[in-house]
Amino acid sequence: MKYAIIAAGNGSRLASEGISIPKPLVSICGEPLIDRLIRIFMKNDAEDISVICNKSQPQVADHLSKIQEDGLNGMSIPLHFIVKSTPSSMHSFRELCSRNLTEPFILTTVDTVFLEDEFAEYVKAFETSNADALMGVTAHVDDEMPLWVKIDKNNNVKGFYDESEECTLVSGGIYGLKPQSIFTLHNCIARGEKRMRSFQRALIAEGQHVCAWQFSKVFDIDHIEDIWKAEEFLIGR
Repeated sequence: MKYAIIAAGNGSRLASEGISIPKPLVSICGEPLIDRLIRIFMKNDAEDISVICNKSQPQVADHLSKIQEDGLNGMSIPLHFIVKSTPSSMHSFRELCSRNLTEPFILTTVDTVFLEDEFAEYVKAFETSNADALMGVTAHVDDEMPLWVKIDKNNNVKGFYDESEECTLVSGGIYGLKPQSIFTLHNCIARGEKRMRSFQRALIAEGQHVCAWQFSKVFDIDHIEDIWKAEEFLIGR
């Protein structure tokens, strides 16, 4: 399985609260966010891991270079990374796609925290799914601007909304995608769109088959408080 990580944000909200290191290097239960994702991907048969990091945060590039050279936890990592500042998460996604993601792949944002055993189940579901995209969703709403997801009884996604629209699930920042999704991405970029939620909506608008897979909880690490909540969740597990 191929994996990709968007780690190109500025982490401005964490910085404003006194966190001096870049978000990808912020630790959860003693493990940097970027390391945690790479380790979990390796446990789920990663044959290629692509990361994009921000040019303004050389510590992240240095950290990734060390992993590329020395491995992680004694494992050699099939890691490739791009150092580039982009105007949006969607543009970061496009940069990752420049590595010719011509096979199914799973994309996450670097600050996504979830249970490892649930992610393993999600990967297996994606590998056997006939959907064009399998989106990780959760009923746990702890985001300032959640993207609400409407599904039918068969977990087919019918729409993505900024308001709840009587939905009970939100996007978790975990995207299982087939290669045809890249055409949708390029169409979004051509229209001047920038947000990943616009890409998700475009998948539906272009008639692609999008399904949802529910995680118990997914945390986005945007504030110091999110670190505490995520650690409490993982330790409590």
